[in-house]
Amino acid sequence: MNTQAQRMKVLGAGIFSLILALGVARFAYTPLLPLMQAQAGLGLAEAGWLAALNYAGYLSGALLASLIGDLVLKDRLYRAGMVLAVLSTVLMGLTDDLVVWALSRFVAGLSSAASMLFGTGLILNWLIRHNHRSELGIHFSGLGLGIAGCAAAVALMSPALDWREQWFAFSAIACVLLLPALGWLPPPDRSALTASGRLMQDRPPGALFLRLFMAAYFCAGVGYVVSATFIVAIVDRLPGLAGKGTWAFLAIGLAAAPACIVWDFVARRTGELNALILAAVLQILGILLPLLGGGLVGAIAGALLFGGTFIGMVSLVLTMAGRYYPTRPAKMMGRMTLAYGAAQIVGPAVTGWLAGGLGGYAAGLYLAAAMMVLGTVLLLALRLVERRGSALGAPPQRPCAQH
Repeated sequence: MNTQAQRMKVLGAGIFSLILALGVARFAYTPLLPLMQAQAGLGLAEAGWLAALNYAGYLSGALLASLIGDLVLKDRLYRAGMVLAVLSTVLMGLTDDLVVWALSRFVAGLSSAASMLFGTGLILNWLIRHNHRSELGIHFSGLGLGIAGCAAAVALMSPALDWREQWFAFSAIACVLLLPALGWLPPPDRSALTASGRLMQDRPPGALFLRLFMAAYFCAGVGYVVSATFIVAIVDRLPGLAGKGTWAFLAIGLAAAPACIVWDFVARRTGELNALILAAVLQILGILLPLLGGGLVGAIAGALLFGGTFIGMVSLVLTMAGRYYPTRPAKMMGRMTLAYGAAQIVGPAVTGWLAGGLGGYAAGLYLAAAMMVLGTVLLLALRLVERRGSALGAPPQRPCAQH
């Protein structure tokens, strides 16, 4: 197999793992949420707590990733996580017991961390080791495809299948996705040299840079999670848009699928930090558009902006983390995701609490937008820290990309 064909097969393993763990196991819950509320008696507050438990599982996986340096162990945990993604999906259809659903959402969160951190880290390590450009745009298209695919599947299945039958249909899809997610990712190489003999060295950023970076990523986590979890229910409750929420979720996925590739090109021209700032500003607009009027057009436009930016920010941040630590990329990825994951516990829980008291999710969107504004300010401060470090003759914050 030639080098480019092998590269696409490895990236394909990542794409299918993200569709499985993030699309099916984690985000099928979002378009199915209104159906579960209508048919299975799931309440507003309970829906928020289930989402929070999902992110608690994700945060637990991020903590694990931040502590583990051995590539072989990461590979084993990645593969175990893919199996758990299938099992957690099956579990959702087996019962309407809230405790079992809570367990399923927590396990799904663990599996999504296995794909997002262990899988992404292993793939980035492979790319750098084999002298490919250390960019993850193609890989992260799997998240957008997973979201769009789940939204389309629910829209197609809902006239014929109830909530339980749809979870079982997703379980069958998960079993198919499992095969390339496991079979196409080669075992990791623990040597310190690339395929061309170049030494792989970690170049960690400074302490102040890292603290500001984690704080900004926490804000981005709140901005992301409210829309990603509740967008279907939010749009369904807007005047004249009942039943249209799934289309907004589909728009998010369609925009997210090519977005990371686009943001890779933007970052090549502007640098990652400038690209992150631009994405954050556009995401604020995307979060607010559904609330600013415009009916379905406004809701879809907001969803497209949101989908085209949130996953770009994740891809840029995790790519930067992997470049700082090419020999153990999941380590900083895990630390950054601890900040992002903590936000993803707080965000749904607070939004569910606000929704229970106010009878809707709009306040959650305003909270998400406000946190994104704060995150943008922190990214601007981060750019000043980076420039100051360069002016003082400090080592450059951004290591050279491998080609």
